[in-house]
Amino acid sequence: MIAKKAPNPIDKHVGSRVRMRRMMLGMSQEKLGNSLNLTFQQVQKYEKGTNRIGASRLQQISHILQVPVAFFFEGAPSVSGVGRMEGMSEAPSPAYVADFLATSDGLALTKAFMRIGDSKLRRRIVELVEQIAANEKH
Repeated sequence: MIAKKAPNPIDKHVGSRVRMRRMMLGMSQEKLGNSLNLTFQQVQKYEKGTNRIGASRLQQISHILQVPVAFFFEGAPSVSGVGRMEGMSEAPSPAYVADFLATSDGLALTKAFMRIGDSKLRRRIVELVEQIAANEKH
């Protein structure tokens, strides 16, 4: 029996960003698949990182999901052994933010939170959540 190779961390990251953006738009895997002439199972494999997304396919996906190609690489893990270009720094998007937004709860919470117009109320909600989280540790 041949052991399955673990997905490349970059492929996993790019796939999770595809999933996050698709969910932000309220688009199903089936709808994205139809736009790409793929089955939803193929989209699923892209999103899990088990299938690598080629450059031309990523260009198509970026057009459909209305984001630049670079969006899919924001916060990607560094590639070891590869020198970084002068002036390039790590993307500001920490992985935990992308992981959170890739969940249905995280996305729903973020969308609802952004609809609250009162900035003082938003601040109070953040403080409430921080207090609840602090109490969870005990």
